[in-house]
Amino acid sequence: MPKALAYAIDSPTGTFSRTTIERREPGPTEVLFDISFAGICHSDIHTARGEWGRDISYPLVPGHEIAGIVREVGSAVTGFKVGDRVGVGCFVDSCGECEACQRGEEQFCDGAGGTIWTYNSTGRDGLPTAGGYSTAITVEQDYLCRIPEAIDLAQSAPLLCAGITMYSPLKRWGAGPGKRVAIVGMGGLGHMGVQIAAAMGAEVSVISQTLSKETDGRKFGAKEYYALSEPGTLRKLRKSFDLIVSTISGEQDLNGLIDCLVTGGALVDVGLPEHPVALSLGGLVGQRRILAGSEIGGIAETQEMLDFCAEHGLAAQIEVIGGDDINAAYDRVVRSDVRYRFVIDTATFTN
Repeated sequence: MPKALAYAIDSPTGTFSRTTIERREPGPTEVLFDISFAGICHSDIHTARGEWGRDISYPLVPGHEIAGIVREVGSAVTGFKVGDRVGVGCFVDSCGECEACQRGEEQFCDGAGGTIWTYNSTGRDGLPTAGGYSTAITVEQDYLCRIPEAIDLAQSAPLLCAGITMYSPLKRWGAGPGKRVAIVGMGGLGHMGVQIAAAMGAEVSVISQTLSKETDGRKFGAKEYYALSEPGTLRKLRKSFDLIVSTISGEQDLNGLIDCLVTGGALVDVGLPEHPVALSLGGLVGQRRILAGSEIGGIAETQEMLDFCAEHGLAAQIEVIGGDDINAAYDRVVRSDVRYRFVIDTATFTN
């Protein structure tokens, strides 16, 4: 079996250290590719540190924003060849037969075994899945995406989660010309949301805690930038937006944000709030507004997002780090001390 260098954590309070893991020999319809870059998503941190109350299989190798180059393909692979630039996102398998899978939403698979996540799940070989903080991975061809040449490979990695997390709700709720869209939060997700919504033709505003990233927000395509730290901000924005996408995982004033929607507008949350939130239904019912949630997208939509980003010159803004920097990077993400995504260069694993 092919071996890969990796960084793993062995407990919720542990630290990452270098190790070696095994990957499958590619079966007839599988692809083995060398990982070049892996993004750090905040959900990696929540999982690795046991903050979501889920069962974690330690030692854990996280990472679901993965970009690299094909090394080997199975005998029946038709969509990829050696040397192709490819990416893997949050999941690596599903049943392929249920209603969700048939409509291209494999992330909602409810067939036998459900969606197989890129890490901390159980693969078709019965073994725990291991993610992108490693130098290679073997994946079924139907769960790979092709990374366009127009996108820098390092900058492409975060698109496999952050990019599709924002593209999917913006597309579904009709961001485009004539629509006023607000992105709440200007972190790893939010900075992609601003770029994508602007490229779709929407009039984009940012609602952030402070004005510290206003220059960046406007560079990414925002026309207006508002700070929640300034008294009366949400009150001033009542009935201003057709669509609001909130990326916040901490406390947020949902009722205040709902009041910022026009009649019939939609507030979509993608931020996986860490605690219960207070909600008054009057602001929804009285104005026929929509409150919804959204996560990633299926494989076809993820490929569509990558092609869209290539066409419009969009990419994640990143800070490239080495494997030995992962522990410090986790702490910096928690402090919101990154603009805007850490990406691990796996070439450093051999140094």
